Amino acid sequence: MANQNLGLNSQLYDYLCSVSLREPEILTQLRQETAQHPLGRMQIAPEQGQFMTLLVQLMGAKKTLEIGVFTGYSALAVALALPPDGKLVACDINEEYTSIARRYWQLAGVADKIDLRIAPAQETLEQLIAQGEANTFDFAFIDADKRGYESYFEQALALVRPGGLIAVDNVLWSGRVADSQVQDNRTKAMRVFNQKLHQDQRITLSLVAIADGLTLALKCSEISS
Repeated sequence: MANQNLGLNSQLYDYLCSVSLREPEILTQLRQETAQHPLGRMQIAPEQGQFMTLLVQLMGAKKTLEIGVFTGYSALAVALALPPDGKLVACDINEEYTSIARRYWQLAGVADKIDLRIAPAQETLEQLIAQGEANTFDFAFIDADKRGYESYFEQALALVRPGGLIAVDNVLWSGRVADSQVQDNRTKAMRVFNQKLHQDQRITLSLVAIADGLTLALKCSEISS
């Protein structure tokens, strides 16, 4: 997985960040700590976090969903963009990684906005649907196990309102999706997922070549679940 834009040399990437990135200090601190983690490559790029912040603000989002938290950078970026009464339901299964997230959410003063659910995400999402929360979320971000993307997407599509947005990370998969010689299960799952969304008439689609590839899927108004 890549935590900076694919296809940019380091000189151009540094320039991009120098004229675009306005990263709050608390996010910089979290990103730097996560970079020392053995799995630090799983963290999203800072310019991607800023882009998602912009999307959330453009939508006027108040109720958001995250599937896959890790150390909490993307959740913190979104929570900082939410209004005081905004909420983020965050799904993860790892207490150790999310303990880092909790610490930074507390330091940033947004812990009260974030409802962290430690359980398999499919179970949490199914519970939300069963509790009558379908069609109530403004924004969802999927960044979890790749073979689960299809089911996460279907559940997120049920949960976001018509006109709501789903963002899906790692869809370019460090370029492996375009290499026919790469045939491992996760890469094949990403190819199937990308192809499925390309054909899905329930959404308006754009795959953005930011960081490791970010799919944006806007739920069509005609779809109710």
